[in-house]
Amino acid sequence: MITSRRTAALPRRTLLAWGALLCLAPAVQAQAPAWPTKAITVVVPWPPAGPSDIAARPLAKGLQDLLGQPVVIENKAGAGGNVGTAAVVQAPADGYTLLVTSSAPVAINASLYKKMPFDAAKDLQPLTNVLRMPLVLVTHPGSGVNDLAGLLAQVRSKPEGMVIANSGNGTPQHLTAELFRDAAKLKLDHVPYKGSAPAIADVLAGHVPMMFDSLAAIMPHIKSGKVKPLAVTGAKRSPLLPNVPTMAEAGVQGVESYAWYGFFAKAGTPQPVVDKLNATALQVMKSPEFQRVLAETGSEYVGDTPAHFAQFVKTEAAKWDRIVKQSGATID
Repeated sequence: MITSRRTAALPRRTLLAWGALLCLAPAVQAQAPAWPTKAITVVVPWPPAGPSDIAARPLAKGLQDLLGQPVVIENKAGAGGNVGTAAVVQAPADGYTLLVTSSAPVAINASLYKKMPFDAAKDLQPLTNVLRMPLVLVTHPGSGVNDLAGLLAQVRSKPEGMVIANSGNGTPQHLTAELFRDAAKLKLDHVPYKGSAPAIADVLAGHVPMMFDSLAAIMPHIKSGKVKPLAVTGAKRSPLLPNVPTMAEAGVQGVESYAWYGFFAKAGTPQPVVDKLNATALQVMKSPEFQRVLAETGSEYVGDTPAHFAQFVKTEAAKWDRIVKQSGATID
């Protein structure tokens, strides 16, 4: 009997051991492979040396240092950011092709273009906001105004209104001006340019009296005295321009707007990769090197969770959709 009980017990232990191994096998097979194991491409859907590069290049360098793989910037401009963004959407959802862009292709263009090559809300996975800086309304020093109240009075004194430059139809600069025009009940005629630089050039020359632009783009000309800042569009004053009021402080409510640059992957990217990209990006953004970028651009730390950033993008898209429809702006 003793022998038969021992003989009967052995198969049970063996079966239990095999059962444990069988249970472990699916878990081992389900583990995602190590990531990253090769170079990562960060697509910037704008020309080189533009404002998006201010966000993308220090972020890419920090990611490369922390992830231990090359991170290459690829500028792929065209169609208001749609070309480069579409390239990311068409790439595999594996975390090796990423996107750093301004708000246009992810929160504005769907309202401007009759046909889009992607659906940003469905085709992109938000990772985190990277930079967020207010815009500033500037005027030529020869305009004869010293503050926003003076500018409002000047515009309202002209039956035909005045013109305002912008960096292109549907850009944040253009739509912020529309937001301002609506909030202040002004008559403003927009003069669209092919980019911020030529618009700034005409304001500097006095050909156009005013424009909105990001602090990163216009700050050198403010420092040199070639343009005069009247108000910033943030919720609070910029540390770069502590003596310049916000729009609300200057008497115009409802004009809160930012030039922001976000970090995205393709929708469907494995969650462990999304989490690692988010955590690593936040680590980069807290570094002394990136903090200098924030200080130089008048930005604030805007690191966020993917879920919160997705909600922010959704809110921005709804806001600009209303302004686009109200203004009648279109690209097609």
